[in-house]
Amino acid sequence: MVGTDLRRELAGELAAEQAHVDRLYAQLDLLRARTEESLDQVRRSPIVPTPAGRAERDAFDALHTERLRQLRAVEDRLTFGRLDLADGVRRHIGRIGLSDDERHQLLLDWRAPAAAAFYQATAAAPDGVIRRRHIALRGRTVASLDDEVLDVEGLAAAAASGRTDLATVAGEGALMSALVAHRTGRMRDIVQTLQAEQDRVVRSELPGILVVQGGPGTGKTAVALHRAAYLLYTHRDRIARSGVLVVGPSAVFLRYIEQVLPSLGETGVVMITPGQLFPGVEASARDRDEVALLKGSLRMAQVVKAAVRRRERLLAAPVPLVLDGDRIELRPRVVSEARARARQSGRPHNEARTTFVRIVLDDLADQLAERRRMQAQDDEREALLAELRDSRDVRREVNLCWMPLTARGLVSDLLTKPARLAEAGGGVLGPAQQRLLVRDPGAPWTISDVPLLDEAAELIGPDVERMSADRAAAARAALERSEALEFARRVLRESGEAAAMMTPEMLVDRFAESGASRSVAERARDDRTWTFGHAVVDEAQELSPMQWRVLARRVPNRSMTVVGDVAQTGSAAGTTSWPEVLEPIAGSRWRVEELSVNYRTPSRVMDLATSLLTAHGIAVIPASTAREGDHEPAGVRVPRAELAAAVARAVTADDAALGGGRMGVVTTRAAAGEVAKAVADLLPPGTDGALADRVEVFAVDDVKGLEFDAVVVADPVGIVGESGRGVNDLYVALTRPTQRLTVVHHGRLPAGMDHLA
Repeated sequence: MVGTDLRRELAGELAAEQAHVDRLYAQLDLLRARTEESLDQVRRSPIVPTPAGRAERDAFDALHTERLRQLRAVEDRLTFGRLDLADGVRRHIGRIGLSDDERHQLLLDWRAPAAAAFYQATAAAPDGVIRRRHIALRGRTVASLDDEVLDVEGLAAAAASGRTDLATVAGEGALMSALVAHRTGRMRDIVQTLQAEQDRVVRSELPGILVVQGGPGTGKTAVALHRAAYLLYTHRDRIARSGVLVVGPSAVFLRYIEQVLPSLGETGVVMITPGQLFPGVEASARDRDEVALLKGSLRMAQVVKAAVRRRERLLAAPVPLVLDGDRIELRPRVVSEARARARQSGRPHNEARTTFVRIVLDDLADQLAERRRMQAQDDEREALLAELRDSRDVRREVNLCWMPLTARGLVSDLLTKPARLAEAGGGVLGPAQQRLLVRDPGAPWTISDVPLLDEAAELIGPDVERMSADRAAAARAALERSEALEFARRVLRESGEAAAMMTPEMLVDRFAESGASRSVAERARDDRTWTFGHAVVDEAQELSPMQWRVLARRVPNRSMTVVGDVAQTGSAAGTTSWPEVLEPIAGSRWRVEELSVNYRTPSRVMDLATSLLTAHGIAVIPASTAREGDHEPAGVRVPRAELAAAVARAVTADDAALGGGRMGVVTTRAAAGEVAKAVADLLPPGTDGALADRVEVFAVDDVKGLEFDAVVVADPVGIVGESGRGVNDLYVALTRPTQRLTVVHHGRLPAGMDHLA
């Protein structure tokens, strides 16, 4: 009888939640339909053939397109929780806020202050919450409920007062259910399972650099992305106009996380790797450790600066010039004065060149006027200056004194011409260091080159050909902006709910170029001088001091969420000290929040990984683990020649034991390609490609930040020996699994892992 009552009670609760979920999706569908209709009307309406008419059409098009993109992105798990409060109020929590046509709130955005209790309330401090309910959806259907009673006395009092809506349902726990679920190959948001410690970081105040430090599996990346979504919601006027930059360690990692922010209702984020921080360059090649370490040091900023200044030359003797039979000369004294005044302007090289050229040409014009016995005023002087500019000899000699430069040209010369490097690096780099940097012409750009390119571009400024066009465009934009802002305010006043998506400034910026519908993210990605409102920097411990200089330029307000774990530093140019890299760019404007619970990695696996670090003298305070796990780490010893075959067998065994899931294989950089091919060839027949589709092979550089149901680490000794921080690399590899870990080796194991032999 009791069981029947419980089943009836559960059925009633499921039905009640399903009714509300149906109402939510009905409202979502209605909003989508209305937005689609509005967008269609805008696109079908005739355009008034004036700049203002085109701008109006494009502004409404942008507004509706952005709103529709958001409404489509929140389809999955639209709601995930409910708060029942002591005062009788019930709040459903979800990805976005929804209200009906009478403005009754149907769904509360998870970022709203009133939703904070969903993450922060506890039995010890219920904060007015009687019950917290987790709602699991499968599509648009309520699949399960899981209740936490936080105030037993409040629950009893509510029941005594006649409330009949507080029956409790015990489930398996939303958090534990999420932890043991199979991975899909894409990171999912954790908005429904954020823990109080994580939520505190998400809602941390905006200013300065927040370092989210934590060991493997503590949810650093997810927390940082949720913080970006929270800041966009809370400080939209300050951040959305200039956008959010997300920097991740690899293209593989960015693909892994790319759906998280859209699923939280936020689009318009720029996601790039350190090799893409200089627009137009897609660097993926890596330098040897000793070269990367040197290029990443701050002394390279001095070298690049010296290389630029070396292109601002003085004359040892006058240079004769002849124009139409009249002899004049480029005088050392004038060149010296022109260089000094150009440098005093404080402008980048190419912009300061305008001052240099003007002073030199003025002196040459004076000489030419004297030779021709002219007054050389007004029109006559302009004619003389035009004649000088048209002279090939004059252009050549002036350029030799102050050459217009490009960042790529300067850095390429620096790295491929020993003489250039010796000129710029003398006193900063020794001969052996200079030899390390020199490479063959035509070599691809490396990740470590990108900060050098950016440093050069900062010192050089825009290309000469673009400077006049940019000035003209800026002048036009300034004239139009005041009128455009007033128009944008009117558009947003008439747009209802969609106005929350944009500010007047964002709308004007988007259509500054005669209605070109480029989003903030699209424009920011292509503009090196763009400054972002906030940045999320993942695996930040891998960045060199020179890479931090680039980020400081991109985010001059120093509003960043920096994610990392100094125990996982694998790059030779990376850091094991946050003060070391952050104080030079932010002074005291940074702080650390430590995540202390490992939700991903079972304690059995973490014990092995921690033992490795300890055995190699690397101090680490491991996070407490949320679960022990069901599988002990396993070691498989095979001859070196059979390594790939053993990896394939281990993957197959893991798949059978777990009944599916994502499988990761991590091995040395040198062997990754060979192992990937061998594993693909050796997978057992009859899988119809299912297992092959769920297995990925990685070199240690590309596995940072990823997670898998099972991981096979191949050749751990090889991984340790491949770089100066190989132990850190191996630690990262060992801590990727959520369930099973297998180590395939050929007889020798690093210290701390001996028991797997």
